[in-house]
Amino acid sequence: MNYRRLYSHPKDIATSIYYDQSIALNNFYTALDYPEKIRRIKFKDAQSGKILIFLTNNFHPSATEIAQLCKHRWKIKLFFKWIKQHLKIKSFWGQSENAVKTQVWIAVSIYALVAIAKKRFLLKQSLYEILQVLSISIFERMPINQLFQQTQL
Repeated sequence: MNYRRLYSHPKDIATSIYYDQSIALNNFYTALDYPEKIRRIKFKDAQSGKILIFLTNNFHPSATEIAQLCKHRWKIKLFFKWIKQHLKIKSFWGQSENAVKTQVWIAVSIYALVAIAKKRFLLKQSLYEILQVLSISIFERMPINQLFQQTQL
């Protein structure tokens, strides 16, 4: 990335901030597309030991707050990745906050109920396999323990 440093803000090594700079982009077309200054923060994560560099156009919060926001944003991203992998939510049925929350809570509740059933009936299949069998045989009038005894053979 081609940039020039405009200003260095005070840094705080105690909070693992190596530098907090205001920069401007140098490339001709890039500078035309984004002429405003950008904030560049170098941060060392104490838990993982990784050095991270954040770019933002938000100059109001402190450098530590921005680093923490980015760290928590990553946790949220991992949570949604887990939701996509385990809860099989491909799309949301509604656009409102309430609709999304309701759909996520229903999926989490079903996942928890299947985990409880797996433990209670001592099923050997994975949660994924159990969910697949239940989705196929949802309208079968058969007790759940009999349904999985047939698949265990």
